[in-house]
Amino acid sequence: MNEFINIFKNLREHLMNGVSYMIPVVVAGGVLMAVALIMYGQAGVPEKGLAADIWEIGVTGIGLMVPVLSAYIAASIADRAGIAPGLISGLVASNIGAGFLGGLVSGIIAGVVCYYLKKIPLHPYVRSLGPIIIIPILGTLITSGILLWGIGTYVAIAMSAANQFLTSMTDANKIILGLIVGAMIAFDMGGPINKVAYSLMVATVGSGIFSYAGPCAVAIMIPPMAMAIASFIMPKKYSEEERDAGKSAFFMSLVGITEGAIPFAANDPIRVIPSLMIGTSIGCAAAYIFNVQTHVAWGGFIALPVTENIGGFIISVLIGSIIGAILVNFLKKSYVNKKTDTDDTDVDILFED
Repeated sequence: MNEFINIFKNLREHLMNGVSYMIPVVVAGGVLMAVALIMYGQAGVPEKGLAADIWEIGVTGIGLMVPVLSAYIAASIADRAGIAPGLISGLVASNIGAGFLGGLVSGIIAGVVCYYLKKIPLHPYVRSLGPIIIIPILGTLITSGILLWGIGTYVAIAMSAANQFLTSMTDANKIILGLIVGAMIAFDMGGPINKVAYSLMVATVGSGIFSYAGPCAVAIMIPPMAMAIASFIMPKKYSEEERDAGKSAFFMSLVGITEGAIPFAANDPIRVIPSLMIGTSIGCAAAYIFNVQTHVAWGGFIALPVTENIGGFIISVLIGSIIGAILVNFLKKSYVNKKTDTDDTDVDILFED
């Protein structure tokens, strides 16, 4: 019983493991879809030629999102024994319409099931078959069975209800959601709270809802862009290392890497984090007002080819980044080099009899 409790005590770690392995799959698939649309150069989905082939590769990558999420949640709980059951049950969850939420559930169930299957004592003659035959087969059957014949339908209903809620939101509710999502993205910049907001972005794109992904893509850009602008316009408030980090943060913002702002937040969290949360919240809410929609689960200007209302996207980023930069510089004091000159003069003390 204590082991079961420990699994759920570390549930956040298990979920983050799944998300961290899922992100490269989502990025690869989403960016390839964007490349295909650029090559196609027309409205709609590419239907023939190289662009259509690249589009198909990207769509296939996005299709792996839920199975990979499920597999590596299970692997975090049960090690390698959980990968096959998590992968297969994740695909089952995707096929029955349970989507991203189904992947979370199937990964947890597969991990717990395989964790306890590993503890069943086996005869020495068949012990070597456990990790490669017995556990994958039983783990897959039990986990997928629970989804197909048990809770899977209810998870799919919950996912559908969440999608309907997001699509039916009023403008006022969207602005409130934008403020919350922006604050979450900027709070820990790639940490667990950020990943919750990003995971919902992945889930909604996978369900064909792009109105959430657009503002989230804007929010992802703002923290590093704000710090880049802040360090450019008032360099005296930053150390040489921070000014160099500002240059890197600018380019990291362009490709949707929020972590570009982390060096600034680490050096001065009290001033930087609240300022970025305010700026990012306002920029994210502005994207909702402009009805910015993005068709891939990623941020940065690399998502522009698959973004509706590109002008609104850019304006929202600028609004949030400038507000964040102004707030940071208003709160920060000028940088003072703490190194002090030391007196290197040697003093000889002589003791005479």
